[in-house]
Amino acid sequence: MYCTKCGTELKDLDKFCSNCGNSTSPGPSYSAAGSVPPAGPPPHQRLLLDKRNKKIAGVCAGFARHFGVDLVLMRVIWLAVALTTGVGFLVYLAAWIVVPSDEGVEFA
Repeated sequence: MYCTKCGTELKDLDKFCSNCGNSTSPGPSYSAAGSVPPAGPPPHQRLLLDKRNKKIAGVCAGFARHFGVDLVLMRVIWLAVALTTGVGFLVYLAAWIVVPSDEGVEFA
């Protein structure tokens, strides 16, 4: 799959282009410089750790999928909160322990 805006090759499960931020879904486009996406997840999305797109535990990837935002943006937000307040590290560990994994769950 390729981005319709810049032509960058994308993975099949990507919601946003890693190069230009363009949405890959057929619905309304919410690019990084565009309008704000609607608040909250779709009603069928549960908060689960995303083991396919994880770097450490899948917490950031799970939150990004749940809220429908770009994964890189979610990682930057977590890092900023962790470095500025220190609470982010504790919340990340708590989410890692409490939030269930998506292993065995199939997404449409």
